[in-house]
Amino acid sequence: MSSIFPTIDHDADLCVVGGGLAGLCAAVAAARHGARVVLAQDRPMLGGNASSEIRMWVCGARGKNMLETGLIEELMLENLYRNPDKNYSVWDSVMYELARNEQNIELLLNCSVNECSMDGDRILSVTGWQMTTQQFHRVRAKLFADCSGDSVLAPLSGAEYRFGRETEAEFGESLGRNIRPGDRKTMGMSCMLQAREEARPSDFIPPKWAAHFTEKDLPHRIPDLTSPLENFWYLELGGDGDPIGDTEKTRDELLKIAYGLWDFVKNDPSMREKNRNWRLDWVGILPGKRESRRYTGDYTLTQNDIEAAGRFEDTVAYGGWPMDDHDPRGFRNTDAPNVNYPAPSPYGIPYRCLYSKNIRNLLFAGRNISVTHWVLSSCRVMGTCALLGQAVGTAAAIAAREGCDPREVYISHLSELKQLLIEDDCYLPCDRRKVPELSANAALIGNDGVEALRNGLDRPVGENDNGYYCRPGEVIEYRFKEASEIRFARIIWDSELDRESMPRIGGRPFTHNMMCNKPAGFSAFHVPDAMVRAYRIDAVNEDGSVETLFSTDSNYQRLNRVPLSGRRTAVRLIPLKAWRSEIIHLFSFDVG
Repeated sequence: MSSIFPTIDHDADLCVVGGGLAGLCAAVAAARHGARVVLAQDRPMLGGNASSEIRMWVCGARGKNMLETGLIEELMLENLYRNPDKNYSVWDSVMYELARNEQNIELLLNCSVNECSMDGDRILSVTGWQMTTQQFHRVRAKLFADCSGDSVLAPLSGAEYRFGRETEAEFGESLGRNIRPGDRKTMGMSCMLQAREEARPSDFIPPKWAAHFTEKDLPHRIPDLTSPLENFWYLELGGDGDPIGDTEKTRDELLKIAYGLWDFVKNDPSMREKNRNWRLDWVGILPGKRESRRYTGDYTLTQNDIEAAGRFEDTVAYGGWPMDDHDPRGFRNTDAPNVNYPAPSPYGIPYRCLYSKNIRNLLFAGRNISVTHWVLSSCRVMGTCALLGQAVGTAAAIAAREGCDPREVYISHLSELKQLLIEDDCYLPCDRRKVPELSANAALIGNDGVEALRNGLDRPVGENDNGYYCRPGEVIEYRFKEASEIRFARIIWDSELDRESMPRIGGRPFTHNMMCNKPAGFSAFHVPDAMVRAYRIDAVNEDGSVETLFSTDSNYQRLNRVPLSGRRTAVRLIPLKAWRSEIIHLFSFDVG
């Protein structure tokens, strides 16, 4: 390291390397549970593939009521409230402020980690170059979480990792039947396009270096701009080379293809008239990656595991996207660009896949966890990665508090980890939230079905709604056996996990956080109709008097935690108004 440039030292409980959705959620989860966090991100903004630099919308588990909750739902609801036009700059600011507003997070943007100091099988510190300040930043921490996607800490620390596609012989995965030993092929990377429909025609003159395509050159890849679901993901290369070392070269080729494809959209005789009012709005210069290094943890999740629904005692997150395997040749492959193999939704992902097998204080989250290639083709989507990040951050906070390593969290603190995640509104299939003793022992008074509010399930599961319906102004009351000290109320409102009230595309609600193409006159987005906007919390004092402890008329978040205090004989929740629905629907109400 050059002595010409200064080195700034930082100390933390947890250093998170990488600020995509996995890293962002890891940092925020750890910080909210009391850990001091440094978040180092090599880009000028947070979000990774979800940011305005790459512009991939957030996908996750498929199926009814399978939307990911926890920190990722907090982000989604903030975006719906503040960003009805789906503007990427606003979305960037939503992700930025989630980290910036946490007092326990020190944020290092434009900081690329390139050095690692070791003590045997432990990481002591990492150092990164911040290009904007021309400074080095050295972070000493108890724990490190690699959420960089490319697993930059693996070669720096000596952590075990794998690369490429597994054969059937390795893990008994049928999808690896035709793979040869030593395969190092991956899914490729993409540069995205965005387009906008306007009221007037526009011309497009391609750069001289752009590729030229005819309809015959584009099997399975003819763009349909009338669909906001057209996001040009198939502009993909690099899976048959080095997805890290060849990134710059691959990016150059992708740009030729991207501008050539838009030339086809605007100027080919078969496309010219129907696309005359469409204007190219944006071309990504930074490729979005799907696959590179994957760490080896205490467990490696396989195709057979997820096909059996991943029922693990240490499930801390879930997936539910199909095994969406992309041909390594990408755009150069003239067959279908990808194949979807079915996966159950949900399937569990165990905590043992989220920490290193041989580096004692290293965790990881995102597309680099301990899974085979075939599982990665499902769990790499960002909704799932956000859940993995929240699990890693929560585990790191426990480890920092207890002075132990990530493996010891699995051995001695697994139940606490899972309950903290559920308490923070992360759904864990087959697990229930433990209701506070004060609420469990109190009389719960309301209309028929009110007991669902303390059944420990905070969303519909299968045919069971697990929620409670009432009219605005109706009272839900916990009446205690004797006057009791209260500390908090926890409420889960209905945020429409299927987004039923969003604008509809092709007859179905548009559930993505952002849009790619924007047709003229598209409907603005909004807070879900069912979300409760106004409510208050009253308490009954020992003398029988009633006191309002909290009220709001501007709620838009699903998870509400309200600090309370005092010695009370009862606590009442009075929902007053939803954003648009005439009926109130909520999933839990606890007092502790």
